[in-house]
Amino acid sequence: MSQTIPDSPNTAPLNVEAAVRARYGAAAEAAEPQLCCAVDYNAEYLKIIPQEIIDRDYGCGDPSRHVQTGETVLDLGSGGGKICYIASQVVGPTGRVIGVDCNDTMLDLARRHRKPIGDTLGYHNVEFRKGRIQDLQLNLDLLDDHLKSHQVNSSSDWLEAQEQAQHLRETAPLIDDDSIDVVVSNCVLNLVRNEDRRQLFAEIHRVLRRGGRAVISDIVSDETVPEHLKQDPELWSGCLSGAFREDEFLEAFEQAGFYGIEIIERQQAPWRVIEGIEFRSLTVRAFQGKAGPCLDRQQAVIYNGPWKMVVDDDGNTLHRGKRMAVCDKTFHIYNQSPYADQCTAIEPQVEIPLDEATAFDCCQNELRAPSDTKNAPDNSLGSLPQLQDGDCCGPTGCC
Repeated sequence: MSQTIPDSPNTAPLNVEAAVRARYGAAAEAAEPQLCCAVDYNAEYLKIIPQEIIDRDYGCGDPSRHVQTGETVLDLGSGGGKICYIASQVVGPTGRVIGVDCNDTMLDLARRHRKPIGDTLGYHNVEFRKGRIQDLQLNLDLLDDHLKSHQVNSSSDWLEAQEQAQHLRETAPLIDDDSIDVVVSNCVLNLVRNEDRRQLFAEIHRVLRRGGRAVISDIVSDETVPEHLKQDPELWSGCLSGAFREDEFLEAFEQAGFYGIEIIERQQAPWRVIEGIEFRSLTVRAFQGKAGPCLDRQQAVIYNGPWKMVVDDDGNTLHRGKRMAVCDKTFHIYNQSPYADQCTAIEPQVEIPLDEATAFDCCQNELRAPSDTKNAPDNSLGSLPQLQDGDCCGPTGCC
């Protein structure tokens, strides 16, 4: 049902973090159905999760469907821990799950069930850390410990606390660089202030291993949300007025250096409609690992179709059925998800060692000559192998 929100009488900018903290602190104490979309989770994974966690889970998708056995998973805005406890069963005893949240009440809810759930599973692979998802370097538990013995009573104390926070980022980061296989999040990125969002995506990119991926479920809008709605604390903390516009959500991944960005789930009917703007759930997957030098090792790829041509996130144009020259880095990216099923890899006739490779211009979009990639010896008619009687295309004779 569509609704209209009157202009806010307040002129002061909304304190986003205070609004979110208050709303979700209360929602950890008592269930608030308006904070979540209907999501179908695998019932098998819910059996060991206490009902109070299920009742106080607020999400719009299930990114845990896209994690695999043995992976290290980071859940941003883990709340009561539902997605973490689902993911822990998927990754199994060889995997690991880290939840990050800055709301003390939600963290208490998640942490007090960690041991009994692990005991039931027969392994303990989940932990919860206190931090802001746009600053995955600062461990707020460690900062809290420091502040207990270093009270902030003056501007000098405050400056010292800021210096200590920076020291902790550098010496004991909440999440290390290149340490995570999959970053997931369920309806949380839209709660972050607009001015912190570039840093948010940069942090996701930083903590992922090369070849790792982000799988993010979030609420998006089909139109730009007007300023008066953004100033409404109920709408922002309710995952609405802070929603990314649908196309800008994907652009944020691109600007942060991700590749292979794709929508893997999109809610057809809008969850809410406000002033004609549709808000719905979207799940996006994006990969990390396209940084690095472009080196020519005479590799090529053939785009299999069905489109006549496609352009990747680095501007490489692939023409259907043609041997396109690519650098070594791009060649290996195309041989992995999400591209592997759409491309045919063509190795060079003679392998070029990496230390002998020359610089490659990925903007040239040139064809690779077949002579560079042929890998079979030349056979004249006289040197073709002789067929036995009755042999041709098959056991019954010629076609």
